[in-house]
Amino acid sequence: MADRVGSLEQQMYNNSANQDLLNQINQLRQQVTSLQASIEQLQHDNAQLKQTAQDQYLDLDSRLNRLEGGSAAPALPAVPASAPKAPAAPVKPAAAATSERPPSVHGDPGSLAVTGDERTSYNVAFDALKAGKYDDSAQLFLSFLELYPNGVYAPNALYWLGESYYATRNFPMAESQFRELLSRYPTHDKAAGGLLKVGLSQYGEGKVDQAQQTLETVVAQYPGSDAARTAQDRLQSIRLGNQIR
Repeated sequence: MADRVGSLEQQMYNNSANQDLLNQINQLRQQVTSLQASIEQLQHDNAQLKQTAQDQYLDLDSRLNRLEGGSAAPALPAVPASAPKAPAAPVKPAAAATSERPPSVHGDPGSLAVTGDERTSYNVAFDALKAGKYDDSAQLFLSFLELYPNGVYAPNALYWLGESYYATRNFPMAESQFRELLSRYPTHDKAAGGLLKVGLSQYGEGKVDQAQQTLETVVAQYPGSDAARTAQDRLQSIRLGNQIR
């Protein structure tokens, strides 16, 4: 009888232990379920943060592109007083450019002499650019540079030739023309914009590290200029884009 009672007591003890173990397992299940819910909420919050950052990056990138396009063109070149005036070209809706400043090559006043033929040829190419006919403007600026390789409008033509390529996303050719401008006319008033466009062309080619270095050079070399401000904005956009990838 004592043995049977002992056996029954042992069974009761085992059942109690099993019940305790079962209770612990249920508690662990509840904790796992709670943790899974927390993880899903964190994943959802993280996805929202990434989407917000992506939206902000795209918005900033879009605004920078609009600024680059809107400020790319400064007044149609004015004919020097000593040169005969060419007929004014009709104003057309602006695409990549609307106007342009008078050409200026510092340190070489003698190069400011310009003929009516050169001005007319330049205006034909520039009008094609304003009309958004980028393939045509590229060919016209190339023809102009063949006719007047050292003309007073040559640096301007190099710049807008680069812009024609840039507008059609031909970034390698664009970079080449902007570098040619900087090499031949490092003190021209379009040099800052040319260096900025070198950096943007490099970025378009996927050369992100080189683009950042070039844009940092623009900021350091032309402090306070429109080109430097645009370069700084673009650098921030690139860094933000790197962070959210």
